[in-house]
Amino acid sequence: MVFMRFRPQPIFSSLCRLPKPARTLAAPPLAAARRRFPAAPLSSSCSHMASASPSEDALRRALAERQAAVDAQAEAVRALKASGAQAGVDAAVEALKALKVEAGAAARRLQAAVGSGGGAAREELRQVIVNTLERKLFYIPSFKIYRGVAGLYDYGPPGCAVKSNVLASWRQHFVLEENMLEVDCPCVTPEIVLKASGHVEKFTDLMVKDEKTGTCYRADHLLKDFCKEKLEKDLTLSPEKAAEFKHVLAVLDDLSPEELGAKIKDYGIVAPDTKNPLSDPYPFNLMFQTSIGPTGLSVGYMRPETAQGIFVNFKDLYYYNGQKLPFAAAQIGQAFRNEISPRQGLLRVREFTLAEIEHFVDPEDKSHPKFADVADLEFLMFPRELQLSGDSAKLMKLAEAVSKGIVNNETLGYFIGRVYLFLTQLGIDKGRLRFRQHLPNEMAHYAADCWDAEIECSYGWIECVGIADRSAYDLKAHSEKSGVPLVAHEKFAKPREVEKLVIVPSKKDLGLAFKGNQKMVVEALEAMSEKEAMDMKAALDSKGETNFQVCTLGKDVVITKKMVSISMEKKMEHQRVFTPSVIEPSFGIGRIIYCLFEHSFYTRPSKSEEEQLNVFRFPPIVAPIKCTVFPLVKNQEFDDAAKVLDKELTAAGISHIIDTTGISIGRRYARTDEIGVPFAVTVDSATEVTIRERDSKQQVRVGIDEVASVVKELTEGQSNWADISFKYPSHIGPQGDQE
Repeated sequence: MVFMRFRPQPIFSSLCRLPKPARTLAAPPLAAARRRFPAAPLSSSCSHMASASPSEDALRRALAERQAAVDAQAEAVRALKASGAQAGVDAAVEALKALKVEAGAAARRLQAAVGSGGGAAREELRQVIVNTLERKLFYIPSFKIYRGVAGLYDYGPPGCAVKSNVLASWRQHFVLEENMLEVDCPCVTPEIVLKASGHVEKFTDLMVKDEKTGTCYRADHLLKDFCKEKLEKDLTLSPEKAAEFKHVLAVLDDLSPEELGAKIKDYGIVAPDTKNPLSDPYPFNLMFQTSIGPTGLSVGYMRPETAQGIFVNFKDLYYYNGQKLPFAAAQIGQAFRNEISPRQGLLRVREFTLAEIEHFVDPEDKSHPKFADVADLEFLMFPRELQLSGDSAKLMKLAEAVSKGIVNNETLGYFIGRVYLFLTQLGIDKGRLRFRQHLPNEMAHYAADCWDAEIECSYGWIECVGIADRSAYDLKAHSEKSGVPLVAHEKFAKPREVEKLVIVPSKKDLGLAFKGNQKMVVEALEAMSEKEAMDMKAALDSKGETNFQVCTLGKDVVITKKMVSISMEKKMEHQRVFTPSVIEPSFGIGRIIYCLFEHSFYTRPSKSEEEQLNVFRFPPIVAPIKCTVFPLVKNQEFDDAAKVLDKELTAAGISHIIDTTGISIGRRYARTDEIGVPFAVTVDSATEVTIRERDSKQQVRVGIDEVASVVKELTEGQSNWADISFKYPSHIGPQGDQE
């Protein structure tokens, strides 16, 4: 995964890394839900590049002008009263009142503009969804009877089922359909592995402490929250000050510890709970450290990602695959990050599930044989050029993005397309999904290109999948540390004369010049392209020294001729030995599931319209329970028929619930709609039943011996509701339906 402050890129802001779709069911009536919970509009800017809109600037200036007029008129009224002159006082007071009315109107217009993201409505929607999820035991805080631990959650029965279904879909969509090699590696990782990857040294966030209580906070979160609150709630901000806060948000990830600390002091930011002063920011390593074995001498860590287990097994996987490239390895597993201040529910936690793919490819040929399958997909893309110009994401065809070089290569583009198909087939709203390209300041020096699949929810745009071309960095790092060459071979039909770039850094001279930064300078030199290396050689030959940008240091350094040897050498070779590049899609499963919860939720009025009923419109493929079986009334004949259906559905592998409670059929429907069950079977005879579809509430009449096969077809995507409605006679629901 790519390093941004060395945190894995795909997920939780970090390292810079289906079967045939079920037909979408008839759209549910959302008007009432939208009146109650207005849909959040697509953001016009990303969190990294917020830009002030001209209308907001104009409104802030207008308010400032009106407030200045109010202050001036108030001063005039006070002067008239102090002079004792009664003439003109009444008129001046009336003018003051009118100016206050205008200022109030200007303030309301500005409030509407800065609050156009629907913050209050989003918060209300989130609370309703989270309350429903916890009440229905989708997930709950871990160790709740002991008041819980921040950043740890338990999945209950329906949550486990949704997670299991999402992972099964992921395996089908990627591992099976792409012929990937799946592995399962330990969570406990020896220190040497994570030293090679860079995690021990750089997997950090900047932390500040309450100087009196010792409570810890993540420094960038405090600054981000302060700026956002000022922009959203302080209507007296001048346009210039608003622009300053937006600029801080745009460059937040780029601030050094000193710059971050200076901003916190300049803005007077204090501990949120106690208002006590804060310490200067300092790095905190996010890995959980442990010891392996009873002596305590062998240091280990709980893995912060699953990728390293794949990299260290490359040699064996390559031979298992017949020494052929390209190939991909995949892993699903738990990862651990000791977050400083976990928040936002499932979005930022200390233990979570990752599903990661490492696709190994020849760096000289990153074409993909199946790219044509996704080339015509069109979806929201947010290239860095649009971000830097302050524009919005725009619809773009994947073929166009690759052909224009916006996406670096076909293999990276292919996986972007496959990720899009996977997320939308799960039920993620296409209009609230975008692919954002990393800005230059977010990418590690070795990365060729990085994109995040971001999903919009009530918390804003959330990075849920990272898709990165990490070049050959990871395999080279482990080769150097372990002494085992992690390389691939291309055998030639007959020997070839090849010209090879040879870069030999002088570690002694670089060490004397750069001391503790020597390793980063060496890595940057070795990662140069042929053009960069030859340009440097020309500069060194002519001037004896040259400036060289080291991205990991964030600055230019001076390289002299004795620090590095660069040459092109001709050799006869029988085979080409090279380190493969890696294309890495990395999925934060918990984040995807939470966004799916929000995208699937809506409310609709009950039949009496006296209450709003909660519904999760999960696609059948991810629904926790595929169908429910309801005997219409308590009746031995109906109960016996329900038992027959229970056996047949179980034999067909269909998860279901038998509900024989005596409450009305309408309330039973509502109860299962609230956990997202897509189909309900009502038993009202020994030979025929009705099957009801959740969102349209339409019903069809089906023979009891056909129920299991019909539900299986629907839940596996072999048929859709329109097919079933055409094939079987429709049925009007019972009069007792209280929906």
